[in-house]
Amino acid sequence: MFRRKTLVLLLAVLAIAACAQKQQQQNPFFAEYDTPYGVPPFSKIREEHFMPAFSEGIARHEKEIAAIASDPAEPTFENTVLAVEYSGDLLGRVSEVFFSLNSSMTTEGMQEIAKESAPLLSAHRDDIILNEDLFKRFKAVYDRRADLGLTREQERLLEEHYRRFVRNGAALGGEDKAKLREINKELSVLSLQFAENLLKETNRFEMVLGSEEDLAGLPEWVRGAAAEAAAAKGYVGKWLFTLQKPSLVPFLQYSQRRDLREKIYTAYFMRGDHGDELDNKDIARRIIALRDDRAELLGYETYAHFVLEENMAKEPSAVFAFLDRLWPPALEKAKAEAAELQGMIEREGGGFELASWDWWYYAEKLKKEKYDLDDEVLKPYFPLDNVLSGAFQVVSNLWGITFEERTDIPVYHAEVRSFEVKDADGSHIGIFFVDYFPRESKRGGAWMGTFRDQHRTREGEMVTPLVYNVGNFSRPTGDMPSLLNFDEVTTLFHELGHGLHGLLSSGSYRTLTGTNVATDFVELPSQIMENWATHPEVLRMYARHYKTGETIPEDLIEKIHNARLFNQGFATVEYLAASLLDMNWHTVDPAAVADVRAFESAALDRIGLIPQIVSRYRTPYFAHIFSSGYAAGYYSYIWAEVLDADAFEAFKETSLFDRDTAARFRKCILARGGSEEPMTLYREFRGREPEIRPLLEKRGLI
Repeated sequence: MFRRKTLVLLLAVLAIAACAQKQQQQNPFFAEYDTPYGVPPFSKIREEHFMPAFSEGIARHEKEIAAIASDPAEPTFENTVLAVEYSGDLLGRVSEVFFSLNSSMTTEGMQEIAKESAPLLSAHRDDIILNEDLFKRFKAVYDRRADLGLTREQERLLEEHYRRFVRNGAALGGEDKAKLREINKELSVLSLQFAENLLKETNRFEMVLGSEEDLAGLPEWVRGAAAEAAAAKGYVGKWLFTLQKPSLVPFLQYSQRRDLREKIYTAYFMRGDHGDELDNKDIARRIIALRDDRAELLGYETYAHFVLEENMAKEPSAVFAFLDRLWPPALEKAKAEAAELQGMIEREGGGFELASWDWWYYAEKLKKEKYDLDDEVLKPYFPLDNVLSGAFQVVSNLWGITFEERTDIPVYHAEVRSFEVKDADGSHIGIFFVDYFPRESKRGGAWMGTFRDQHRTREGEMVTPLVYNVGNFSRPTGDMPSLLNFDEVTTLFHELGHGLHGLLSSGSYRTLTGTNVATDFVELPSQIMENWATHPEVLRMYARHYKTGETIPEDLIEKIHNARLFNQGFATVEYLAASLLDMNWHTVDPAAVADVRAFESAALDRIGLIPQIVSRYRTPYFAHIFSSGYAAGYYSYIWAEVLDADAFEAFKETSLFDRDTAARFRKCILARGGSEEPMTLYREFRGREPEIRPLLEKRGLI
């Protein structure tokens, strides 16, 4: 009997093992990708593959870390720092794919996987960071760093890993480590919930219009897009408008129906603020409280102090001083703009005070009146394919780089396009994906990411990057291609700049390559590209009418130039308001915040934000700081704009496509990632520290 039971048990164990082995064989994450350039085999990846891959990835990584921590040999850079740097391959691969797709191709199943995996991944990260034996080994290497003969890149790698240990609790006592684990676990779930609520809130609003009267003032291309959107949802013979920017913004710009403008814009700025199951206010307040607890545990005055220690700004006072320098001239300019718009309302006999839902409409009318320019005139010259080709041509003119479209590269959605990127000598640089149209499974905005960061193997072999750009641009309608507005044009160039930062990276270690840099430095490569987007010489290269192929006329280029400072007060103020709101949230004592709306209103009232302008992001939908990586860092865009405006001056001092200047920018900025302090890299490129004057001139603030 005993033998029979033992045999049955053995057979059961063998069967389970065989089943597990078969599942691993069928799971694409458990094998090397048999695809061109090691691109993830998207068509073979199923939702059910993620959790087994996460679980196995964590288990394998745990074994690797345990072996490193218990190594009886004396700690060295190679057996400790490099060993950790090159560990966790499977976990890294599944994470890169999952989190990328969960942003652009989410489903209820993916969201459940995110919730299930978040606490596991948080605990795993803490297990590594809070491993006392591992930290002792890193400290031993760090303390002897001056005698190790390391290269500067190796020094930076050691410093980065050591700081991560210290900044994330490795030196805490046992009780505090347990508290930190609980905080990290809860934060990982809350940030996901915030993003999920925001996506659902954005998708659930529909403004279905049923009469020509409702469409008063809307151009034909706006009507056509709304009709197609309605038909896709089964609203036959009607027009559908949503909170997606390609639908929202044209409606605000052109609709003569003030009541409908108010309806859709109010829905936009009240997202996450309805007191229902999708309300984000309590989640935001809890996130702030947990971050403050975390900062206090780690010995920082506020969470902003914790974050900014790693950025160029270094401390909150530097950020506030910088923003306070920009706020008064920006607000003054915005007030003058508001008065001008109010004057137009009165001239037309409107009989009402300018409100936030009126700004876009009257600004568009005023731009046409003052400069004979509006998006309806410009959009036909900006078909998406032309703009993309123009952006690629700029890159080619600067560095000789080419983008060759490939149809044999796996993609995760039918609308995604892939390009092989080659250097001037024809050598392979990487693969670049673009995913430009909105869908309900995609979060709003535009971003860059990677399916694989550039790095070198431990043996020194180059591993090339897999980079993607995601946007939410205007869709093609009927026989009309996707026609971009001016903001979308600059966004495409902006995200390509981030893409170049990832593609042209040339380092050894993933921790330091590509966009793995300080938050207030990461926007330099993206924002400098915007300068080429609107330059007259570049416009002549790519701005061609989608029907006739006619190059944009010189008089339109002149009008664009003349209007370059139009509405800059509004744009700067709505952005700075959000930046200051972010800093207020991350320097406040959370115990003093009983009501999110009241705190937000008080913060914006203190700086004198005028009622005609809503902060670019209100707290309940401020995804940048509550579910992305910009907490206490939203100021980074305009901080980096100081850098990009000053850096572009280097080209203006030589020529628009000066190869020597471009080569220096690539060598000092794009290729170096986080291998050196940001200001050191900038000084290497520019020969000095940046000046603020070019930014003030660019925004019309002086």
